[in-house]
Amino acid sequence: MVDYDPFSEVVIADPQPLYARLRAEAPVYHLQKYDAWALSRFDDIWACSSDRRFSAALGTTPAQVLTKDQPVTPMLNVMDPPRHGRLRAAIRKCFLPRYLRAVEPLARGLFEGLIDNVIDQGECDIVRDLGSRFSVTIACKAIGLPVEDGPYLNQLVLRFFHHHPGEEGITSDGVAALGEMTDYCAERVRSLRKSPNDGPQAVNALIAFEDEEGAFNDEEIASHLTMLIIGGSETFPKTLANGIVRLWEHPDQRASLSANPSGIPLAYTEIVRYDMPTQFLCRTLLEDVELRGESLRAGQGVLFLYASANHDENEFESPEIFDIRRSAARILSFGAGTHACLGTHVARLEGRISLEMILDRMPGYEVDLDAAVKFRTEFVQGYASLPIRFQPA
Repeated sequence: MVDYDPFSEVVIADPQPLYARLRAEAPVYHLQKYDAWALSRFDDIWACSSDRRFSAALGTTPAQVLTKDQPVTPMLNVMDPPRHGRLRAAIRKCFLPRYLRAVEPLARGLFEGLIDNVIDQGECDIVRDLGSRFSVTIACKAIGLPVEDGPYLNQLVLRFFHHHPGEEGITSDGVAALGEMTDYCAERVRSLRKSPNDGPQAVNALIAFEDEEGAFNDEEIASHLTMLIIGGSETFPKTLANGIVRLWEHPDQRASLSANPSGIPLAYTEIVRYDMPTQFLCRTLLEDVELRGESLRAGQGVLFLYASANHDENEFESPEIFDIRRSAARILSFGAGTHACLGTHVARLEGRISLEMILDRMPGYEVDLDAAVKFRTEFVQGYASLPIRFQPA
């Protein structure tokens, strides 16, 4: 009988073998310890992502739904329709391709500058020197925060996600880091209320937002902003590092992209499918649900195992093969349904620019896996540090 616990060392070390067993043996799996359910198949997660009986309002992280270490504060990702839809519509214009076309020259100049900083050294850290600095700066630009505060915010995000081996859930320092981030955002909101600007930025949309339930106060806006900071800066460095490793492991595919950069957008989709950093997000049932012969009860938590679904044999042909030419009709790397990722277009822009420039200026890079450092958490998989070597300029 398959035994799944997201906090177990076996799962944290390499979850995919156990995900495969879940899909085959128990696609709707009951976690007795937390009285929650784990969904591992693509079709189930895709359908339930649009089912309003699966509520985000009681939390979406394991710290909120499983261990209950983290309180649920006002954030876009923990809201249900209809208010979720109204707020999402107000914010999303800041993340649409139309706006991002104006951001692309800035993004290209930024990443080129980051490479210039390391190109003469012949070595760098993909996560710390390139990915993290790139994503947090772009996030600040889109959200409406000073880009010079990006490094400080990045450190807070790293503290929030840091876990102690053998301990379940968020650390006390992680809770403190979240509090510091919220305080910082609240101060920025107060400053902008005194001296507003007219830019198409998320913070302005949050300040201006008002519906039949009223407007947000400074603390509520700050809570929403912390979610945007975390979502906009934390995932991309991991996907970039994963892509750099996979292309290094498949030199023929790397050479193909170097010769034909137009294939990079499709390759990036395969990168985020094959190695999705966020292992799962949670929901709470508002009503009883019958699914694949199991009875799920109102009030129970449900885990959407996205990283398992992206390797579902029923959705993808040969899912364990990394193939930059794969043209998948659907993936779950950016979620689906009501809570599909707001920053999908931003992430794809960042992926295209970064891979184009790395393959152009560091085409023969070598990865130092022995010196790499991986996150060891139940929630995210990926590299905290990934050193590479290359021919200096």
